Amino acid sequence: MILLKDPRTRRRCLGVGVAAAGLLATLLTAAPAGAIPDPGDGPSAPKDVSKSAQAEVREAMADGEIPGKDEIVHTDNIEHVANVPKDALPGTNSDLAFQGRYAFAGNYDGFRIFDISNPKAPKTVAQVLCPGSQNDVSVSGDLLFLSTDSSRSDSSCNSTTQPATEKSSWEGMKVFDISDKRNPKYVAAVETACGSHTHTLVPERRNVYVYVSSYSPSATYPDCQPPHDGISVIKVPRHAPEKAKVVGFPVLFPGEGPDGGGNPGAPTNPGVSKTTGCHDITVLPSKDLAAGACMGDGILFSIKDPERPKVIDRVQDNVNFAFWHSATFNQKANKVVFTDELGGGGGATCNAATGPNRGADGIYDIVGKGDERELVFRSYFKIPRHQADTENCVAHNGSLIPVKGKDFMVQAWYQGGVSVWDFTDSSNPKEIGYFERGPLSTDQIVTGGSWSAYYYNGYIYSNDMAKGFDVLKINDRRTDPAKWVRMHELNVQTQPDYFD
Repeated sequence: MILLKDPRTRRRCLGVGVAAAGLLATLLTAAPAGAIPDPGDGPSAPKDVSKSAQAEVREAMADGEIPGKDEIVHTDNIEHVANVPKDALPGTNSDLAFQGRYAFAGNYDGFRIFDISNPKAPKTVAQVLCPGSQNDVSVSGDLLFLSTDSSRSDSSCNSTTQPATEKSSWEGMKVFDISDKRNPKYVAAVETACGSHTHTLVPERRNVYVYVSSYSPSATYPDCQPPHDGISVIKVPRHAPEKAKVVGFPVLFPGEGPDGGGNPGAPTNPGVSKTTGCHDITVLPSKDLAAGACMGDGILFSIKDPERPKVIDRVQDNVNFAFWHSATFNQKANKVVFTDELGGGGGATCNAATGPNRGADGIYDIVGKGDERELVFRSYFKIPRHQADTENCVAHNGSLIPVKGKDFMVQAWYQGGVSVWDFTDSSNPKEIGYFERGPLSTDQIVTGGSWSAYYYNGYIYSNDMAKGFDVLKINDRRTDPAKWVRMHELNVQTQPDYFD
C-alpha cells in the first residue's frame, strides 16, 4: 500500500488516445405483468485499446505514475478499513442505502444486506436473488424499493430477459418488506413506462411517493413510447404496500411534436444526449425542492405537491456536458452539483485527451427566491489525477459530508476511485483526499470501480462494481465535525436536513 501525502505530486500524462458468507434468500413471488425496454447502462463488455495505449499504461505503472494492477493507493487522511468481496450475487454492484446498523447494496442480480454495526467487519445478513438491471435500491421504514430496468418475462424474481417489443414484457418498481432483515419478502410490483433506471423516495407519514426516472423510448416498444418527457409517480401506502400504484406522469419538458420539449441532442447539439426522460432526481423534502439530471438538461423543481412537481428552472451545457446523470444539493440548498456521465460509465474519460471540464461535475449556485429561483453555473470539478486508457472513469454517485457551514462531498468515479472534495467556494472547488485501485487490466477497458460512495455515520461506504463493498474512514480536521452527525436512515437521493 502506498500512502500519498499530496496527490498533486504525482503527475499523470496518460490519455493520448480517445477518450463473509451469509443467508441467500431467493424470492420467487410473481406480480402483475406488462412491458418495457432496457435503456442501457448495463455492464459493458471489455473493450480493446491500442498497442501503444497498452504500452503507455505499463510504462506509467513502472514509473510509479499510476498504481499497479489492483494496487490500492490513497491519501494519508483516508483509511481503508474493510472490503467484503462479492459472494452469491456475481453481477455488477450498484447503489447503496442505509438504515440503522444496516447497509443495503444493489447488484444487477439482486441486493445484499450488511450489518455494519462494526464498520471494520461488515457481516452479510441476507442476499436476495432478483435479477433486473440495475437494481437501484432505497429504504423507508419496513419497505425496500428496487428498480428494474431490463425487459423481463414477468415481474417475478425468477423472470428471464425478454424483448421490449413484446407486450407481455415487464419492468418497473419492486417493493419488499424488510421488517425481518434476514428474510426480506417481495410484496408488490408496479410497472412503469420505460422501466425504472433509478428512483427517488419522497416519504410521508402514511405513504411513500416514488419518483421513477427512466428514458430512451422507441416507437417499437409498446409501453415506452416517445416523447417520454416526464417521470412516473408511484404512491405506496406504508401499511398496504400491495396497493402501490402509479398516480401520475408529470411532464417536465412540455413541447410540441413527437420529441417533446427537452434538449434535442444531435445534430442540433452534437455530442449531447437527447432528453427523453430523466436519469436521476434528488429531493430535499425539508425545502420542498428537487433537482433533476435529465440526459440533456438539468432542472430545479418544486415538490410542494409531491404528485404534481413544478419545474422552476432549467439549464443546459451544450459545450461540456454530454449526459446529465445525477444531482446533489448542498445543505443550505443554495447550490447543486450536477454530474456528467460522459461515455455512459464505460469509457476512459479521466485522461489528458478528455481534459478537465468534460466527464466532470458542474457546480451551480441557486439564486433568487421561491419560484423565481435560477441555476447559475460557477465552475467544473474533476479529479486531478489522470487515469489509464484502460480505466473506465467519470463523475458518478456521491453524497455530502455533513459539516455545518461547509460544503464537502465524497464521490465515486468508477476506476478513478473515491474522491473527497470541497466546494464551499463554488468557483474554486478542490480535492482534499482520495482512495483508488490500479487498473483492472492493462490490455482492455474492463468495467469496474466505485459505483456509489456515500458518507454515513462516520464512515464512507463504497460499492465497487467488481471488487465488492469497501469501508473507508476519513481523518481530517476539516471533516471531523461530521463524525458527530448521526442518521437513522439515509437514501442519498432523498437528502436529509442534517442539522434540523
